[in-house]
Amino acid sequence: MATMIVYGSNLSPFVRKVLVYAAEKGLTLELVAAGLGRGGPDFKETSPFGKMPGFRDPGADGGKDFCISDSTAIIAYLEAKYPQNPLIPIDPIGRARTVWFEEFADTILFAMGSKIFFNRFVAPKVLKAGGDEGIAAAAVAHELPPILDYLEGVVPPSGFLVADRLTVADIAVASPFVNLGHVDVVVDPARWPKAGAYLVGIHARPSFAPLIAAEQRMVAQFG
Repeated sequence: MATMIVYGSNLSPFVRKVLVYAAEKGLTLELVAAGLGRGGPDFKETSPFGKMPGFRDPGADGGKDFCISDSTAIIAYLEAKYPQNPLIPIDPIGRARTVWFEEFADTILFAMGSKIFFNRFVAPKVLKAGGDEGIAAAAVAHELPPILDYLEGVVPPSGFLVADRLTVADIAVASPFVNLGHVDVVVDPARWPKAGAYLVGIHARPSFAPLIAAEQRMVAQFG
């Protein structure tokens, strides 16, 4: 069976989300560098608008490659194809809450985090175009605290957002915080002890920790 392919960079919270999901499911995915001008026609076939991640499952569609983009769509496909060890609950409440947390992460959390990561890392160090520190600082000061206040109020004693076990909700919410860590934005444990401990625990999982370590080495190369 040919290996499934994810196109993108694991510095993207959405690519990372798919890679962590696959690791938790015991699935093997090959990461092919794409985005920011990379990837060529193969990436374009999987992601017509050039958004990371793209995905290819060779021969899955009646002998043709199945291609799709968007992390949520990719995970929905993999969850349906490989239902063992489910990471999306099947009960109505659990499924709805998982969908909510993924949407919260993909929209509200990502929009905040991208202002910080783009202006403190991508623009100045990757694109060599300079970043707007004012935008980043404002996001840290005014947008991040309400998000952490929310997490502080909803993280249960189990340390998992839904069903007292790991779900896509945890993977999606924890992923953007990796990017914040890369630019030295940390959660104050005195102000947000539950949210801070929650993120530390999820990031320490074997699915997350090796990716984070590899990314830290990558980020360090940019100085």
